[in-house]
Amino acid sequence: MKEKYAEISPTRAPRAKAAASRTRPHTDAATAQELLLRAAGELFYQEGVRAVGVDAVVERAGVNKMSLYRQFSSKDELIEAYLEQTNESFFANFDKSIGMHPGEPVRQIAQYFEDLTQRASREGYRGCPFVNVAAEFPDPTHPAREIVARNKAELSERLTELTTAAGADDPAGLADALALLIEGIYAASQTFGPGCGPILAAPRVAAMLVAAACGKRADA
Repeated sequence: MKEKYAEISPTRAPRAKAAASRTRPHTDAATAQELLLRAAGELFYQEGVRAVGVDAVVERAGVNKMSLYRQFSSKDELIEAYLEQTNESFFANFDKSIGMHPGEPVRQIAQYFEDLTQRASREGYRGCPFVNVAAEFPDPTHPAREIVARNKAELSERLTELTTAAGADDPAGLADALALLIEGIYAASQTFGPGCGPILAAPRVAAMLVAAACGKRADA
């Protein structure tokens, strides 16, 4: 069941906030959606999906509340749109990394871990948004969790394509090991902190895993 906008019903909203919303100019649908998704992305990632109310999203976006009602029928629908957009950004980063070394799967894997380590070392990094959402929604049948599962499945498929091209004896096994290392980077960024020793060690560990699985080809 989708979460409706009970907490921001115009009949319940504080008069001051309602008055402020009425003073905001009308925003066309495409612009409103872009502003709302950008605001949701910033707030959901930094503060948590459940912790952020839609009032805060509207305020950050700087649009009228009716713009939110027109674009998303429920908070769950807003969450799903946020995750779909985040999924696109996630694989855009993946493609950017491996695109730097076309036809060189071992170097592509190394580049991906170098770039992920750099991102995970930035101030304000909050780990993997999909891991964060999975922790907030324990029901695996929730639409948000289904998007999380799809993201992780596609990552595994892409890693397996790379490890196969790299000549691994067990491509799926190496892909699983690399996926576990990736998840470890996400976790370490929130426990040890961004840019911590375990994160900085990840590219070296990835190279060791690849070398062990691919033999001489990994040293080329």
